[in-house]
Amino acid sequence: MILTVTLNTALDITYRVPGLRPHSSHRVTEVTERPGGKGLNVARVLAALGHEVTVTGFTGGPTGRAVQDGLTAVSGVVDALLPVGGATRRTIAVVDDRTGDTTQLNEPGPTVTPAEWNAFQEAYEDLLPGVSAVALCGSLPPGVPVGAYAGLVRTARTAGVPVLLDTSGEPLRRAVAARPDLIKPNADELAELTGSHEPLRATQDARRRGARSVVASLGAEGLLAVTPEGRWRAAPPARVRGNPTGAGDSAVAGLLSGLAEKLPWPDRLSRAVALSAATVLSPVAGEYDHRAYEELLGRVEVRTEASAA
Repeated sequence: MILTVTLNTALDITYRVPGLRPHSSHRVTEVTERPGGKGLNVARVLAALGHEVTVTGFTGGPTGRAVQDGLTAVSGVVDALLPVGGATRRTIAVVDDRTGDTTQLNEPGPTVTPAEWNAFQEAYEDLLPGVSAVALCGSLPPGVPVGAYAGLVRTARTAGVPVLLDTSGEPLRRAVAARPDLIKPNADELAELTGSHEPLRATQDARRRGARSVVASLGAEGLLAVTPEGRWRAAPPARVRGNPTGAGDSAVAGLLSGLAEKLPWPDRLSRAVALSAATVLSPVAGEYDHRAYEELLGRVEVRTEASAA
């Protein structure tokens, strides 16, 4: 069983409009709602790949109930979310059908009390026995300590459970020092962590800061992986256009499933890139096109990368 942690869950709402124009009214042609937050997106993809997944984090208010109601429809996902007094946030994606571009609006999330945070840490520790891998995903809601992920990484390592970390900013900086097994920053997050805008040099620096392996997301150029076993670049066969919302989370699911299955790194990277591209091609934000995934999987180019100078 795989565990995903989403401390700042969300109800993802996607609006489609014929064309997005600032300072004007818009007629929405389609609305979709589904449980969101990075770890819930990861869990949905893992379940579609055939893995049993438990999700935990915080949920509260009417929006939180809508998130949990939506999870009941996802086969293979077990809901272990903890209640809080505040209301779960909403994220709004506005898709411009004319250009294919997406504008994202993310609420901050509920304020978590010290008692609620302590209760979560106890529940998290209780969930770890029997877990094959854990993913710590996304932003921290107000009230959660900035070093929260560092503590959760250490707890998982003490339990002998490998950890994938996908966050940014100061929470990432603190947690890297706790030695997660894998981090998956994008290019901007990696540059913020290391101060370097050269991806290979920056990934190597992130490893020196404590991460065992680093897989950097380079957008349309795919993934760059620096690991104890070697270095690789993986890219889709062609650039894809569509809604990128959730594409990074699908890449995390590919990496996490590969970790749980103990696949060789090139196979993990092929899966992650194919899932990410198939998510961009999906008509629903944050879900992947199964047919496109199967077609892309065998066409992802994975090549060995030389060391940085």
